[in-house]
Amino acid sequence: MKKHYPNEFLFSIFTLLAATVLVHAYYTAVVRPNAQAVLVAQAAAIKADPNYVPQRSLWVIMKDWEQESEVILMLWALGIIGYKWRSTSRENELLERDIVQVPEGMRILPEDTREYLRQLDALPPQQQQLLVPRAVRAALARFGATRNVHDVSEAGRGVFQSEADRLDSELSLVRYIAWAIPAIGFIGTVRGIGDALSQAHKAVTGDISGVTEGLGVAFNSTLIALLLSLVLMFLLHNLQLLQERLVLAAETYLDEKLLQHLQVR
Repeated sequence: MKKHYPNEFLFSIFTLLAATVLVHAYYTAVVRPNAQAVLVAQAAAIKADPNYVPQRSLWVIMKDWEQESEVILMLWALGIIGYKWRSTSRENELLERDIVQVPEGMRILPEDTREYLRQLDALPPQQQQLLVPRAVRAALARFGATRNVHDVSEAGRGVFQSEADRLDSELSLVRYIAWAIPAIGFIGTVRGIGDALSQAHKAVTGDISGVTEGLGVAFNSTLIALLLSLVLMFLLHNLQLLQERLVLAAETYLDEKLLQHLQVR
């Protein structure tokens, strides 16, 4: 597991930087110029026809920095989820293989554990760090040391419990992002309402453009934050479900492929 954490940390940092650069560049080159053009056109249409009702534009809805921050965080979370989804898929692929070759009807004695440990040593280094090889290695080592099948079962259960705890704790960053996106939307709401109240004195003279613009910031930032949060929480729930199923499938794999073959003289 030594190489796993630095690689994942570097990937997370790179994903955040890439999302920030790409989204900011897109906002600068596309979103804000288009939003400004729409606002100018709508202002001209209202000036020409007081009864004109402007249509809501996606460019205008997305133009503020709160929405930009929410999109950056969403892409960052998607990158992390994709990384973990790929790692879990690699673990599931290994469940379809017999990493320890035990012929049907063959029994494994405590003296035989070194032979089967050599089969694990023959796996590629990256695969040796996956859940199933680690659990099988711990079980074989415990069986060779204690010659007790119950101790072997406890050793495997300990590996699976620690893996479940690790997988859950590593999702804390994604959970933080899922909380941060609505929080930024609420900041936009407060900022928008504050801007609208600061322009309230102009509304008395009939100029309500400042008030409507401030309220637009408030509602648009909250709208985008809630929509992104719904999508992110759905993906996070499915990732957690996939990881939980992996741990349960690995427990079944250990029972069927190893524990039932163990025997003490």
